[in-house]
Amino acid sequence: MTPGTETLNPIERSSHGRFGDHTFRWVVAAAGLTVLAILALMIGSTTLDAIPVFASQGILNFLTGTTWDPGVSRTEITGTYQAGVFLFGTLVTSLLAIVLALPLSIAIALFLSDVASPRLARPLAYLVELLAAIPSVIYGLWGLHFFAPTVLKPIAKFLSDTLGFIPLFEGPVVAFNPFYAGVVLAIMILPIITAIVHEIFRAAPLAERQAAYGLGATRWEVMWKIVVPRSRPGIIGATMLGLGRALGETIAIALLIGGGTTINLSLFQQSESIAAKIVNTFQESAPEASNALIALGVTLFAITIVINMAARLIVRQLGDVSGEAIA
Repeated sequence: MTPGTETLNPIERSSHGRFGDHTFRWVVAAAGLTVLAILALMIGSTTLDAIPVFASQGILNFLTGTTWDPGVSRTEITGTYQAGVFLFGTLVTSLLAIVLALPLSIAIALFLSDVASPRLARPLAYLVELLAAIPSVIYGLWGLHFFAPTVLKPIAKFLSDTLGFIPLFEGPVVAFNPFYAGVVLAIMILPIITAIVHEIFRAAPLAERQAAYGLGATRWEVMWKIVVPRSRPGIIGATMLGLGRALGETIAIALLIGGGTTINLSLFQQSESIAAKIVNTFQESAPEASNALIALGVTLFAITIVINMAARLIVRQLGDVSGEAIA
């Protein structure tokens, strides 16, 4: 010890350590409670605004009806507010996006983790992550001005001409429709699902892959009998995360879906989603119509919570990547 320096005896060090430990504990506890407080405030304030709408329309009627006729009152609910059209459009575009994005995401992730060389896989993985950072308005503008009229329109017309007897593909193909919105939405959630699934595939036990190769398995057999089964919980989690992004997407969908007012089974007719309805009409809405739009937001929030809870239950049943037995 040099002259002028001081040391704390064990009792003093213990006292200082306990003070620092208690301080840290209170700081992190406050941070956690802040998140809970913000969430509670968000749920409480929006639900309070939505309750008059739910009470006047009835929750079941609000969710299943197809009439949206706003009133102009400032003090009571005088219009008719039913979210069936917007729920249908939201589910159609989101499910279409998942159906298109999930298989392609799994294929890309398998290529990056098991097929491509490290020199190729690293830059490709970076590009995939870069796609996730592109703002949604850019995707929407690109889809509106280039991708939809140049690429998707011929595909839609071909499907309508060849499979038009199926209500899902019945024509004519209008300029704005759920098909365009769903495909662009699939491109938007593709990098999110791919990045997560890629990391899950990389976490699959190397020893089991090597053992399978040692027993004479082909690369295809290793991927589909070892890697993918081991990764099912992670794939489900990534899918739910992508679905959550799809359900809440606003700008790109608003630019492409068309703003329809009726339920139409065809992918090529105009429709509307919850998020797009809110962003398109909130500014000019009367107070009671604003409450109805907030009720739409509460409905979307509830759907997202239910989906996330269901995903957690499924993942828990399947087990984690490291502990799941191979079927």
